[in-house]
Amino acid sequence: MKFPLRPTTSSFRALPPRSITAYRPLIISPSTKPLTVLGIESSADDSSASIVTSNRQILSLVTISQHSENSLYGGIHPLVAQSSHNKNIPIAIERCIKQSGISISDVDAIAYTRGPGMRGCLSIGEMAAKGLAAGTGKRLVGVHHMQAHALTPLLTEPSPPKCPFLILLVSGGHTQLVLAEEQDRFKILLDTLDSKIGDVFEKAARLIQLPHSPTKSPGATLEHHASLAPLPPYDSTPLDPLPIPLSTNDTVNKRAFSFAGILSSLQRRIGNTELGEGEKREYSRVFQEAAVGHLVFKLRQTISSLSKDAQTGKNIGGLVISGGVASNLYLRQRLEEMLDEIHRGKAEGEEKMKLYYPPIALCTDNAAMIAWTAILRIQSDPSFISDPYDLPLRPKWSLEDLYDDVGCETKIQEQILSQT
Repeated sequence: MKFPLRPTTSSFRALPPRSITAYRPLIISPSTKPLTVLGIESSADDSSASIVTSNRQILSLVTISQHSENSLYGGIHPLVAQSSHNKNIPIAIERCIKQSGISISDVDAIAYTRGPGMRGCLSIGEMAAKGLAAGTGKRLVGVHHMQAHALTPLLTEPSPPKCPFLILLVSGGHTQLVLAEEQDRFKILLDTLDSKIGDVFEKAARLIQLPHSPTKSPGATLEHHASLAPLPPYDSTPLDPLPIPLSTNDTVNKRAFSFAGILSSLQRRIGNTELGEGEKREYSRVFQEAAVGHLVFKLRQTISSLSKDAQTGKNIGGLVISGGVASNLYLRQRLEEMLDEIHRGKAEGEEKMKLYYPPIALCTDNAAMIAWTAILRIQSDPSFISDPYDLPLRPKWSLEDLYDDVGCETKIQEQILSQT
């Protein structure tokens, strides 16, 4: 089996002021026509369209971000984001089709993000997908956004993880450790009690008074400043670490993440102080170390618990990290170190659990993962024809309830007919 060239950050480019991301890989002509899907993503603040094939080719990917708009409001403004999707989704679709080198008639299905996400934003991608599917007679596939993040390495890795495997989903809307028992069956092992890690990174960036960027998220800006601490000429006195929650002996069995306390500690320390450049770097460093340290501590705690399970522990096919925060290089480094430490404590001959993550440019919301997940869904069910047009959006949608409402009407009708 031939694999496509693996996407890299150099394959993407940003065109200010609209931060348009385009992907143009080498296209390898297959011997037989693969299944080809056009995906649309609009769950939050990225308007994205992509065409992907079942032989793992990303024919095109165009993503238009809203960093410049977000910087004006200190985060995502729902109405502004929805208005921007109205403008950007058609542009992304048009450019995506042109860059793919194929026509819409060559596409087998249209996929869209059905949830979870912001309802107004989801509705723009939904209506675009339904309009395209209805106008062209193509299949329609609604996709779970977090399932798409979880399965991205199955698109990008030369040797993808095999089920069951662990997934650390880290973004502005989710912080979860999930066990993928199958590609369409998930069990949530850890969730957060309060704020999500991507959200606290953005709030911390504002507390630390970091500059707004038209091309970077606040979390990426914080990561950049943390990587510079405490280099001259802005050297400053190193700060004491922030307290890490749920890490003491009396909370060792608390199976959950919690980031609100870290953010509160940061806020109390800074107060109303006007920070200099060196202090901004130092505060970025101590916050990142605390947030990532908490994440890694709870993750290791759970993996150690799983390893005692004779049935599950020895069969885990790897650890996938996905979602916007998965692009954080410090987090990736700490996770690699954690897996090394776990491996050193194992019996001789046991394999080290491998860490999988998408290329940085595919960690954030993108339509390639939506199209790819639709392909997997079609392939896994030979009887699948198309999702009905009247399926509702699911702004709140657990991975454990995956597609539990699809086909309900048909099942009810069959039960009624069988009883008559």
